Amino acid sequence: MSDKFSIKEKKMLLDHFSNADQPVFAIITPKQVDRGALMSRYSRTDKSMRRVFLDEFLKNPNRGEEFYNRILLEYGDDSVAELGGAQIAIEGLSNIAVKKIEDRRIGLSYLEKSSRYVIWDKKINGKYKFYREPTIMHSKFADSYLEACNLDFDVYSKNIQPMITYVREKYPIEKYAFKDSRDGKEKPFSKLKLDGDIKTANIIYRGSTKAKALDILRGLLPASTLTNVGITGNGRAFEYLLTILFSSNLQEERNLASKIKCELDTTIKSFVRRSNDKYGNALQKYLQETKNYASKIAKKQKGLVPKKGITKLIEYETESKSLNRIIAGVLYEQSSSIPLSVVLSNVKKMSLAKKTEIINSFAKIRKNRRHRPPRAFEMAWYTFDLINNYGMFRDFH
Repeated sequence: MSDKFSIKEKKMLLDHFSNADQPVFAIITPKQVDRGALMSRYSRTDKSMRRVFLDEFLKNPNRGEEFYNRILLEYGDDSVAELGGAQIAIEGLSNIAVKKIEDRRIGLSYLEKSSRYVIWDKKINGKYKFYREPTIMHSKFADSYLEACNLDFDVYSKNIQPMITYVREKYPIEKYAFKDSRDGKEKPFSKLKLDGDIKTANIIYRGSTKAKALDILRGLLPASTLTNVGITGNGRAFEYLLTILFSSNLQEERNLASKIKCELDTTIKSFVRRSNDKYGNALQKYLQETKNYASKIAKKQKGLVPKKGITKLIEYETESKSLNRIIAGVLYEQSSSIPLSVVLSNVKKMSLAKKTEIINSFAKIRKNRRHRPPRAFEMAWYTFDLINNYGMFRDFH
């Protein structure tokens, strides 16, 4: 049951919550730190959230900051940092740096400037867009570095139109089907009659063939290529990202950490303040020590370096074991109070034909890539070793 609020209280609450009398409501109070503190405080009291706000937050504009200082800094309750979120845009960073950032997979989401849909042939003040690393640029290798990167971009740029022409010759529009607006069915291009459908089909075809051409060529772009990335995430994930970047051996990544921290301080300062304080410095030291130790051991490894790229499956479960685990996982979720060990034992007694039938049935239910199979399908695992070019790495990443 929702609390009963006076008319005066309801009026005040409507500046901070989407409604004052329903059991489901949005928190719209303007300060990010107050929204996070309210969520956390909410889990530590039997009061309703709106009553907590009236009793503790309304008359104290610093209540959110005080709460986080105590809970996050003094008690070290990291989970409350997930209650603050932010969006950051970073422009003009190298692909080396953006991949380091995007390796932080939990709590952060990314949208990177696409090398599949954007052509990378533009120059700024007569220079291609790649990172000119200060240490390299002040070394005897500067000219070689510039020559190599410029060559990459030159070859890439000169082959854009020829590659688009090649792709369109190899995959002509007549080979594809497009939606006919008269009956909603997919039909060969030659069967389209309406001008609007023909125009739309041509737009789709030109866009997809251009993307295919750029997809082929982007492997030519060097790792120093400058890109843009947008990051959405919670304070806890941002704080860890900052400690990773602060502990990096690369100056670009350490500089990025300082700039990201400065901008996050304008939105979720209370959630990321530990990233370079006493706590953060200790974590940075730990990360550096683990990298140094691993590097020391790795240098003692012996073996042949492959002369060409390899793609090798090096570790995996047997098909039988994978089938058992997946099917047991699917059934366990829908089995009331039956232990997983029992479900798995029952699945192992099924015939291979029955197991195959179950998997095939799930496959038939799925109609498109947005229909994601149950999480049980993640219970099969494989480990591949991929040693190839940087373009391949970008695609797989």
